[in-house]
Amino acid sequence: MIKLLKHLNKWAYLLIVLVIGLIILQVYSDLELPTRLTNILTTASTSEGLLSQGLLTEALKKEYQKKILQNGLEMLGFASLSMLSSILVCFFASKIASSFSYNLRKEVYSHIQSFSTNEIDQCSTASLITRTTNDITQVQMVVIMTLRMGIAAPTTAILGILKAGRIEQAAELSWVVVIAVLALVTLVVSIFLIVLPRFKRIQEYTDRLNLVTRENLTGIRVVRANNAQEYQEEKFCNVNQKVTKTNIFVNRMMNLMMPGMNIIMNGTSLAILWIGAYLINENPLFLGSVFGFQQITMMIVMAFMQLIMIFIMVPRGLVSARRVRDVLEVVPSIRNPINIQTPESDAVGKIEYNNVCFSYPNSKENVLDHINFSAKQGDTVAIIGSTGSGKSSLIGLLPRFFDATEGEVYVDGVNTKDYDLEVLRDKIAFIAQKALLFKGTIRSNLLYGKNDATEEEMMDALKMAMAYDFVMDSPAGLDQDVSQGGSNFSGGQKQRLSIARALIKKPEIIVFDDSFSALDFKTDKVLRENLKKLDYQPTKIIVAQRIGTILDADLILVLEKGKIVGAGTHEELIKNCTVYQEIAYSQLSKEEIENA
Repeated sequence: MIKLLKHLNKWAYLLIVLVIGLIILQVYSDLELPTRLTNILTTASTSEGLLSQGLLTEALKKEYQKKILQNGLEMLGFASLSMLSSILVCFFASKIASSFSYNLRKEVYSHIQSFSTNEIDQCSTASLITRTTNDITQVQMVVIMTLRMGIAAPTTAILGILKAGRIEQAAELSWVVVIAVLALVTLVVSIFLIVLPRFKRIQEYTDRLNLVTRENLTGIRVVRANNAQEYQEEKFCNVNQKVTKTNIFVNRMMNLMMPGMNIIMNGTSLAILWIGAYLINENPLFLGSVFGFQQITMMIVMAFMQLIMIFIMVPRGLVSARRVRDVLEVVPSIRNPINIQTPESDAVGKIEYNNVCFSYPNSKENVLDHINFSAKQGDTVAIIGSTGSGKSSLIGLLPRFFDATEGEVYVDGVNTKDYDLEVLRDKIAFIAQKALLFKGTIRSNLLYGKNDATEEEMMDALKMAMAYDFVMDSPAGLDQDVSQGGSNFSGGQKQRLSIARALIKKPEIIVFDDSFSALDFKTDKVLRENLKKLDYQPTKIIVAQRIGTILDADLILVLEKGKIVGAGTHEELIKNCTVYQEIAYSQLSKEEIENA
């Protein structure tokens, strides 16, 4: 929790000092009220006694009335000061806590952006969402309570005890306070030990609830297509029931505290009045002392109650704080090197894989095994192979989505591990296997590729990607809405818009991760012809399942179980690569292959 407080900005620290000052002022004002009350009651009691004995002259009567009025006005002033301080404390505490959660959420989100696929898989997307939202909110609540009560409560208790000690007959009444505090502590510690383990479970169950909900909403079409609504509902209800039961148990235990505290407070008040009645019977002048002690005692007990409430909230906040801290302490496996290197100016679009091996964490087998190939500017390299042969893993090494476990990957003569990540990824346009559009407009999605692109550049990119016609058929044109994930477009349209977004970047290297799979053959052919007509010469890496997409590639790599089992042009592979022949003849007839 303390480590997370570094995310407060410098103004927040100044506000905290101001809050502490206001709290001390408020506590002082509140503790002065019982003192003034004691003075009034003592004065009134004395006045009443003198009056009954006929010893109160008119002058003395006016003097006592003046003292009573003066003390009453002072009480009113302190009450107003306490109210004003309380309002300011609430205002500044809320501002500090909100600023803290804003900075912390921003830091967590920014840190998650640096995660590689490995870190995201380890933490899980659902859990990262929970930690960025629910957990930080829990921490924010603890900060607010600490600023509002965590400073005021101990200050009130300490000053209250000192103040009560100066009241007459405090020795006879003080044991009541000791018993009340011990009873409160016993009550809270007992409940605390019972509910503490449940707080961690609540956050874990919330992770699972988010996971099930996200999975269901993302795959809603698959769920409906398989009539699996009841199965998903049952799955959701099982997790939801665990969250509900745990919350109910915790809330029931917490609700036991309030009646227990009320019994202790009322018992304390009754005990003071009971003992005070005997003291007043012996000496009526003790009336003010008894009432003043009772007021201060109630404030001391309330201070301990506030501390107890903080101790109840803090454990849940600490659980959340640890979960947030765990995210911030994750060291990304993909990060900028200490000694950044830059390529030579004449090296553009050059790629080289030198004896590259790759395996996923906690895996004993290599996904890629001793991969070697190279490509120069303007070349088209195609990668084909069966499902699970390592095609996507191979191209994922290029923009450093993950790093090779052995060997080196070079871009423009420099090892990718020695690049500044931003510089490396600026050189590469990556069209993912699953086309993804962001909620907004077509224009805003194209600007992801180049944030200062002109209208003319956007139109050129759409034409190259064969997306111009269906975009301009809409009256809104570039400003037509895009739903979350691009769900209001077909698979082929999303792929073409993703390709347009990559082309507008004008990169040195374009990577197509099976990005033509949803296109019809005609669109596929025209789009590939358009790529040859680009006014710049990017190196193209195409992962494909269809032979027709890669026939004219300069180099075709055939992968089988992570190894290159064939490399060459279509003509060379169809003659001497058995795996390529099997793939080719499964898709095309002998005549089509010969004509190709």
